[in-house]
Amino acid sequence: MTIAITASGAAAEAVASVVPQLVADLVASGITAQDPSLWGPDAEDEASKRLGWTEAVAVSAPLVREIADLREKLLAKGLDRFVLAGMGGSSLAPEVITRTYGVELTVLDATEPGQVRAALADHLERTVLVVSSKSGSTVETASQRAVFEKAFRDAGYADIEDRIVVVTDPGSPLDQSAREAGYVVFNADPAIGGRYSALSAFGLVPSGLAGADIGELLAEADAVTVELAQDREDNPGLVLGAVLAGTEPLRDKIAIVADGTHIQGFADWAEQLIAESTGKEGRGLLPIVLDVDSPEIAAGLPDVQVVRLVASTEETREVAPGEVEISGSLGGQILVWEYAVAVAGRLLGINPFDQPDVESAKAATRALLEGRPETSPAALVVDGVEVRERGGIALGDTLDSAVDALLARLGDDGYVSIQAYVDRVAHPELIGLRDVLARRTGRPVTFGWGPRFLHSTGQYHKGGPKTGVFLQITQVATTDLEIPDSPFGFGTLVAAQAAGDAEVLADHGRPVLTLTVTDVEQSLPAILEAVR
Repeated sequence: MTIAITASGAAAEAVASVVPQLVADLVASGITAQDPSLWGPDAEDEASKRLGWTEAVAVSAPLVREIADLREKLLAKGLDRFVLAGMGGSSLAPEVITRTYGVELTVLDATEPGQVRAALADHLERTVLVVSSKSGSTVETASQRAVFEKAFRDAGYADIEDRIVVVTDPGSPLDQSAREAGYVVFNADPAIGGRYSALSAFGLVPSGLAGADIGELLAEADAVTVELAQDREDNPGLVLGAVLAGTEPLRDKIAIVADGTHIQGFADWAEQLIAESTGKEGRGLLPIVLDVDSPEIAAGLPDVQVVRLVASTEETREVAPGEVEISGSLGGQILVWEYAVAVAGRLLGINPFDQPDVESAKAATRALLEGRPETSPAALVVDGVEVRERGGIALGDTLDSAVDALLARLGDDGYVSIQAYVDRVAHPELIGLRDVLARRTGRPVTFGWGPRFLHSTGQYHKGGPKTGVFLQITQVATTDLEIPDSPFGFGTLVAAQAAGDAEVLADHGRPVLTLTVTDVEQSLPAILEAVR
C-alpha cells in the first residue's frame, strides 16, 4: 500500500507554495544521500551522525531471520511472555508495531512502583525481558533490568541468560555489562537517533520476539523508499513536511487523529518524533494526540492543523476544510513521517536531530536523588491532595482556585500540558482529564504519562515556544519497590523525576501546578471536579 495524502485549506496552500522550492533545493535526494548541510552549519556536525535511518530498511533486513530464530528458541523453552524495558523511541515504536499486528508485548516505560510490580507479578516463569537503551545508561531502564534480574534469581531460575535480551549501541555501558553476563545482545546502528529508530533493532527486536511480522513491516517501508528519494512534487515526505511546518501563518499545533486507520497507537509514536525533533530555540511543533470527537477538532483554532490517519484517502468523502488525511501501511507511514519531520526541521530553521533540553530534566533528577532533600511542604492540602506551585501561581485556598490560577496564565496562543506520574495501567481514566480541560479552556491540551513523556514532549515543553502551562499529577507510593544496588527505590525515583522536571520548567519560565495524592481512588474525584 502506498502513502496517500490529501490536504485542504491552509495545508493545501502550504503544499503548493513550499514543495516546489524543496524540490528545487534537492531536499529529498539530499536526505537520502545523508547530506548533513541541509539544516545549516550549526546542525551539520550532529546531522552527520544521525542520518543512518534513511537506510535502516537495508541495514535491518538480516535481523529478521536472527530475531525469528531467537523467538523459536525461547518459545521452545516455554518463554512466551515478553516485557520491554525501554523509554522514548525504544518503547513507542515497538508499542505501535505490536499493537498494530495484534501481538502481546508488555511495555514497561514507567518508574511508578505499582506498575513495575504488576509487570513483575504477571507470569514471571514465562517471561523474557528485552532491555532497550541506546546510550546504555538510561536510569529507568537500568533500574528495570536490575529488579527483573533479582526477581529471576529469587525465583531460582537457572536460565537467566536466556531471559534477558539487550538492544543497545555498540560499546555502550549496557553492551559491555550484558555481554559479560552472557545475555543475547543486538547492537543498533549508532548513526540512528532514538526517535528515528523504529525500523532499526530498537523497533524490530522486541516486536519480532513478541510475534509481529517485522519482515512485512520492512517490506512496507521499502516500498516507499524510492518515492521518498525523488525530488518530485508528489513526494509524500515533502508534502507532509510542508503540511507540518509550511503553513502561513504557522499552525504549530499538530492534532493527530486516528480515524479509521488499521494502525494502532501511531499518534503516540509520531508525538515523540515531532516534539523532540522540533521543540528548540523557542520554535517547534506541538503534536496533540486526539480522538475523533476531541474538542479541539471542532473548535477551528487558527494555530491547530488537524491530520487524520484514515483507511484510505480515495473514499468519496471530502476532506474537511483545513484538514489533512493520510493513509498507508505502518512501515510506509513510519518512513514518510521520519522524512517529513526532517523536512519540517529545515523549514523551521532548527536542527531536528539534537535534544538539548532532555538532559536538563535528567540532570535535575540526578541532583535530587544524590542530595535527597526534604520534600518541600505543600502550600495547600485539600481532600487528600497536596498542592504545590512553581512559577508564582497565586493558589488561593481551594483546589478550584489553584487550577483557576494556573489556567489564568494560559495565553491565546498557549496550550495546557497534563503530566500524570501515576500508574497508567491501573488508572487509564486519567486521560479523560485532557478533553475536560480542552472544553473548559478552548485551547489545545496534551496528556503525558510520566516519566515516559520526558523522552518525548519534554523537549518541546522546555525548548519550544514559551506558551505552555503545566499540570502535574503525582502519586505518593504507599509501598515502595527497592531497586537492587541502589540507595533509592522506584517511588523515590519517580518523585524525583517529577520534581526535577517541574524545577527545570520553572527555570525556563513555565508555570507548574503539582497535585500530589496518596490514594488516587479517593482523591481523583476532587481533582476531576477542580479541573471541571
